[in-house]
Amino acid sequence: MVIGGVIAICIVLFVVGFLVPRFSHKPQREAQQGFHVFGRGASKAPGPLGRWLPKPFRTSARAAGKSASAGRRARSKAPL
Repeated sequence: MVIGGVIAICIVLFVVGFLVPRFSHKPQREAQQGFHVFGRGASKAPGPLGRWLPKPFRTSARAAGKSASAGRRARSKAPL
């Protein structure tokens, strides 16, 4: 369920980055901020769990940033 949500966010950010590259930065920041909020909450766990639990959120934030960036790059290379 969570993986599907992350994939959906990445697809939406790619499409927004491709269609309106100038306005895609704000949705990208909001998605990454949401991932970081959950990651900060997960890092409060004691011991090694505090290091392991936030990793999926960091990875998801990185994926969201890369997909939005890829959409903007694809738009710049498109013959439109």
